[in-house]
Amino acid sequence: MKEIRLASRPTGWPTAANFEIAETPVPAAGDGQVLIRNLYMSVDPYMRGRMNDAKSYIAPFQVGAPLDGAAIGEVVESRAEGIEVGAVVAHGYGWREYAVADANRVRVVDPAAAPTLSAYLGLLGMTGLTAYVGLLDIARFREGDTVFVSGAAGAVGSVAGQIARLRGAKRVIGSAGSAEKVRHLVEDLGFDAAFNYKDAPVRDQLRAAAPDGIDVYFDNVGGDHLEAALGSLNKFGRVALCGAIAQYNEEVPPAGPRNLGLAVGKELNLRGFIVGNHNHRMPDFLAEASAWLRDGQISARETVVEGLVNAPEAFLGVLRGENIGKMVVRL
Repeated sequence: MKEIRLASRPTGWPTAANFEIAETPVPAAGDGQVLIRNLYMSVDPYMRGRMNDAKSYIAPFQVGAPLDGAAIGEVVESRAEGIEVGAVVAHGYGWREYAVADANRVRVVDPAAAPTLSAYLGLLGMTGLTAYVGLLDIARFREGDTVFVSGAAGAVGSVAGQIARLRGAKRVIGSAGSAEKVRHLVEDLGFDAAFNYKDAPVRDQLRAAAPDGIDVYFDNVGGDHLEAALGSLNKFGRVALCGAIAQYNEEVPPAGPRNLGLAVGKELNLRGFIVGNHNHRMPDFLAEASAWLRDGQISARETVVEGLVNAPEAFLGVLRGENIGKMVVRL
């Protein structure tokens, strides 16, 4: 079997040289385990932080060892009670063609309940749960709020904006990095307004899109987007700090937002979160998301890259903003 290993730690932007493709024997399942043939795997921005040897909320990747991340596959050998051969499972051992996992580390999914199996890595997986928890629990969204989502054409942002619309937002605004993505947000996903952050300063475009200010900011970008949002947030505004992709590859940590003092006078709430600490919300999320998907009320667009050997390039593409919706690799 093939697997992708971390060959070296990057300085600044990663390159293909930081990855290596290796061949290793297909493992066998032990007692209480299953052997999975991976069908799809996820590449996500947070993985960039794991390439560094730095303390964080999740352990770093190890040089010379395979990377890991969300994946979905078919059970081809089972020594675990209650999981049959042929079952489709979601798990955390991507970046390889086959994986062995303990039974309590996999989630059996229903292929018939999703438009594609890869939806369990996106809309119906941790990506969708991140958007749901971030908007509803962390930012405490309320019907009638005006919501701004940065990185809105990406995997999490596109779902967060759609949930805000479906839950009764007064206005949903998104930023993205191309004219095509802006069009997609407005015409396909139902955002009320969107702008290309490359066209003009974010603060100016946000003010024009939300002249009465915003109540909620879902932050996937950080940097100038966070600074712009602080300037536009209304009194008692709420911010869900989900990611900061604008600075993941910076060699020198950026200065904080220059206008952070506004958080005091406006009595803002800025809260970071790790979705893995909110897995108890998965049943509630799936109940709503499955209904929206079944009724055609929510879109689950994907960018699909073919072949495990192209997973590093797919990951680099996410960091460059080349995806619309969820980026997945079909093995």
